[in-house]
Amino acid sequence: MTTFLKAGLSALAVSAVAMSAQAADLGATDEPIKLALNEWTGQHVTTHVAGEMLKAAGYEVEYVTAGMMNQFQAIADGDIHATLEIWSSNVSDQYAVLKGEGKLEELSDLGLAAREGIAYPAHVEELCPGLPAWEALKDCAMNFATAETLPMGRLVDYPADWGTPGADRMTGLELPFKAVPAGSEGALIAELRASTEKKSPLLITFWQPHWAMSAYDVKFVDLPAGEDACFTDPAWGPNPNAINDCDFAASRIFKAGWPGLKDKWPAAHEILVNYQLAVEDQQPMMGAVDVDGQKVEEVVSAWMGENEAKWKSVVDAATK
Repeated sequence: MTTFLKAGLSALAVSAVAMSAQAADLGATDEPIKLALNEWTGQHVTTHVAGEMLKAAGYEVEYVTAGMMNQFQAIADGDIHATLEIWSSNVSDQYAVLKGEGKLEELSDLGLAAREGIAYPAHVEELCPGLPAWEALKDCAMNFATAETLPMGRLVDYPADWGTPGADRMTGLELPFKAVPAGSEGALIAELRASTEKKSPLLITFWQPHWAMSAYDVKFVDLPAGEDACFTDPAWGPNPNAINDCDFAASRIFKAGWPGLKDKWPAAHEILVNYQLAVEDQQPMMGAVDVDGQKVEEVVSAWMGENEAKWKSVVDAATK
């Protein structure tokens, strides 16, 4: 175990639930439960913890690589049985449609306290006086310009298949920045690392929980509050001609599954509904993977072994 990992093995990671009066049936233990793996490390950690809990209950688990935006039809079709870390801020419209049609089931909130927004490493305040106030970006955009964005500044946005929340804010607030999608989560981290090492300007769409928030002293830009009206009423907010002229809406992180999960694997369904993960546990595991270079499977296995009290009662409640 690395020091980085040990530092976070503290607060509640998996909620204990009251023991059921009667355990649920395991169901079809001869068939694997397929869990979706999306594009970011935290989601891999979340999913492998859930997978290890299911294995402890007696199930076979298979991990299926799936894009955040295109996984929901596969769940509706029963090709994937659950996805464990959906962010409300960039969930696809298809999710709501399939949920409304009863073709996928929303299981419960994951329990992670989250925030998303437009961000920068702390040293950038010296290059753009007035930050974290968003208005400061109007006057210093040229400091962020690159050959591909001139005469506008560059915003490194989420990968294209995660949605375009950064670009939406630049348009809504009429900020002179061009949003350039990153290729992956790793590319976002590489931008933060390079900016911190070179003390160069960087504006980026980012989120917490993430180990990089502390590793690179990342700060959020103060944007107008992300109230519901901002996303539907152009008259709301500083730009009377556009929506999205505000901060991100508060993020909710939740889980969803194939509607047949409950009948085919009743105990597994109960485990996944009651499974929760705390920032204090997820974030150090992410750091152990991305900073220390450990494998997700090894990091999660070590955490499971040292933290039985945080997850075993959920498995026992469903199976004993």
